[in-house]
Amino acid sequence: MSATVLEPMTRGKFLGLSAAVMAMAAVMFMPQPAGLPVAGQRMLAILAFAVIVWMSEAVNYSISSALIMVLVAIGLGFAPDLANPKILMGTNKALGMALSGFSNTAFALVGGAMFISAAMMLTGLDKRLALLILSKVGAKTNRILAGVILVGFILSFFVPSTTARVSCMVPIVMGIIVAFGVSVKSRFAAVLMIATAQADSIWNVGIKTAAAQNMIAVNFIEKQLGHSITWLEWFLAAAPFALVMSVVLYFILLKMLPPEVKEIPGGHEAIERELNKLGPMSASEKKLMLISMGLLFFWSTEKVLHDLDTSTTTLAAIALMLMPGVGVMCWKQAQAKVAWGTIVLFGVGISLGQVLLTTKAADWLAQYIVSAFGLQAMSSLGIIAVLAAFLIVIHLGFASATGLSAAMIPIVISVFQALKAPGLNIVGMTMIIQYVICFGFILPVNAPQNMVAYSTETFEAKDFIRTGIPITLAAYAGIILMSMTYWNWIGLVR
Repeated sequence: MSATVLEPMTRGKFLGLSAAVMAMAAVMFMPQPAGLPVAGQRMLAILAFAVIVWMSEAVNYSISSALIMVLVAIGLGFAPDLANPKILMGTNKALGMALSGFSNTAFALVGGAMFISAAMMLTGLDKRLALLILSKVGAKTNRILAGVILVGFILSFFVPSTTARVSCMVPIVMGIIVAFGVSVKSRFAAVLMIATAQADSIWNVGIKTAAAQNMIAVNFIEKQLGHSITWLEWFLAAAPFALVMSVVLYFILLKMLPPEVKEIPGGHEAIERELNKLGPMSASEKKLMLISMGLLFFWSTEKVLHDLDTSTTTLAAIALMLMPGVGVMCWKQAQAKVAWGTIVLFGVGISLGQVLLTTKAADWLAQYIVSAFGLQAMSSLGIIAVLAAFLIVIHLGFASATGLSAAMIPIVISVFQALKAPGLNIVGMTMIIQYVICFGFILPVNAPQNMVAYSTETFEAKDFIRTGIPITLAAYAGIILMSMTYWNWIGLVR
């Protein structure tokens, strides 16, 4: 019988968990603020706990999800009922609120996205696409860098998981580095691996289905504001920003980490050899490509040629992928490749945001933020500038944009609603703020995809930070500039 392996409680994790518990207790037992129900105060306490646990990584995200569900069930269960304060809410009703995110269409979409990513990995289609693109760019180091960024862009359409895309690219890039006979400690290796992570983060902004955190934002926009954002609407708004940032990324990396040589002898042949090793395209790859192209067509033509929403078309595609004879994988194969912890975190994140709204905690906190930052007196551009800067700083402590989005987007929407500024496009402004939540460019720990790239030991943390700071500054400037021009012209701001 094998011994049970438990995750060790390090000093850092102990301090993080202790800080989270103390913060929760401090908020829960402070004098009740005017206009905030007891249930709302307890939800703010649970939010403080969640944010500190997520920032400190005191426990992994799956375990934190279970803790948050229990805290909501017990904390609200013994709070006065919102409709009838003379009685307690009860743990049964409170647990139902804690689980509400799991019955959400956005939750179904993220779950479906995980299965698409699993199908790509199982068939090897993602690897074939990546190598095919790289085989066309040549052997000059700057063109290989451009090819890696281009691959990140293309895969963002077909693999709706940033971690999965980077996990696909890392062994390919490592194979290219080895095949070229270049040291894994070279600047060339570092620049390719950093580009792999950063390009995928950039295209999380540009494509609605590229990242789970976008689904959280879209869900809260739909629930709080009653507005559905189609795949094409998101793409037309955000893709120009991501395209410009991809070019900026290329030049920043070449400037900050210039490769030792301008061309790799035999580089093109090395990529061709890797591609030839895959052999001819298998029947499963062809079927998956056909299903993926069909799915991309339905995503991009939602509300234009049909009324099928993104979640429904995604689930239909998953059903085809799993269907015997027609599909490309079986359930047993798929479940081993699905990041179930991420799915649970996503469901709990939606629940957390919804309960913050239901208990009026988000509204109360929004009023406080408006007053503390003086947002009421600011222009729409000033509001975007302040909130974007605030979220960039906050993201330094987060290892998950999904968690950050779950915690902040309901509050951001409530902030915009509290402003009551005439002509303010709350939907568009929330989209812009969500773009900022996708950043995570500075620290390796700011996103799972960064850590996947960092684990290759091709670059040091200081290299990522040194390139990540100018990328972040450029992205922040891009947010301001786009808000003044393109996004303002298409009505996203006003």
